[in-house]
Amino acid sequence: MIEHNLDVIAHADWIIDIGPGAGKYGGNVMFTGTVSGLLQHKTSVTAKYLRQHLRI
Repeated sequence: MIEHNLDVIAHADWIIDIGPGAGKYGGNVMFTGTVSGLLQHKTSVTAKYLRQHLRI
């Protein structure tokens, strides 16, 4: 499933973060793992916004 809702992402069992851009500018696997692991990722845009959303 492709999901951009941060509430859904925060409750996911497993994340595959693809980026850093979209279309021809993206497509690289940035991270695979749990939400807690994603929150530790330093360059993931998804992690950045998820930390802000969760106020971490």
